[in-house]
Amino acid sequence: MNFETLRYEERNHVAWVTLNRPEVHNAFNVAMQRELQTLWRDLRGRDEVHAVVLTGAGDKAFTTGIDRSEILDAAPAHSAVGSAGEGPFMFDDPGTLIGPKSNDLWKPVVCAVNGMACGGAFYFLGEVDIIIAAEHATFFDPHVTYGMASSFESMHILQRLPLGEVLRLQLLGNHERMSARRAYEVGMVSEVVPGEKLAEAAAWVAETIAKQPPLAVQGTLRAVWAAQDQPRQQALAQAFAYVKLGNDADSLRQGQESFRSGERPEPRIR
Repeated sequence: MNFETLRYEERNHVAWVTLNRPEVHNAFNVAMQRELQTLWRDLRGRDEVHAVVLTGAGDKAFTTGIDRSEILDAAPAHSAVGSAGEGPFMFDDPGTLIGPKSNDLWKPVVCAVNGMACGGAFYFLGEVDIIIAAEHATFFDPHVTYGMASSFESMHILQRLPLGEVLRLQLLGNHERMSARRAYEVGMVSEVVPGEKLAEAAAWVAETIAKQPPLAVQGTLRAVWAAQDQPRQQALAQAFAYVKLGNDADSLRQGQESFRSGERPEPRIR
């Protein structure tokens, strides 16, 4: 698990994935896109990993999206699309490479946003499961300010925000940034913590999830995303399959024994 653009480590059944290009605010270049696809697909088969934390190196930015300097250097002078080899009838969407769900990873991903999250950051934010932000984190999308339509990014973040908030965020471009507090108020972020507490907060959530039976967690995750992505009746028609696949016999037996014994965790009140 050695990478050029990522840092990776495992502890307590949690994989910690860090976007590691702080000199360009963790913008993702072609190398990072390919490494993320390799990583997400590898994690599908790593049974010792039950959950993932995704963050960025440093405290200035989670990621500022695609590395535009690389695209401009690679693009032919006549290209209006923005990258070499693309044209009006073909387009390489980075989301197919960098998104965990797009790569069929159904282990919970906790995103720890440690600064600016803009533009292509919404590819990640639209596919992770729980978002925790540092107090100084901000969210914005500069596409329209620089003459580009924000399409994939807007669609991804619409899964997280009310329509009016998405339109304000996308159409004001570089002229306004959503604070971590506002992101919490409108439901995109589930917790806001001081910057120095971000890793601790993300670890608590990910490690707590990782302690629970993996199949039950993954079955629940699939059910929730199915209900998000499909019409209600179609999602409900699949619910039995997720119950059947996610209810491991050994885990059920242990759960029932724990319930009968009176064992209960001491819950944290958020």
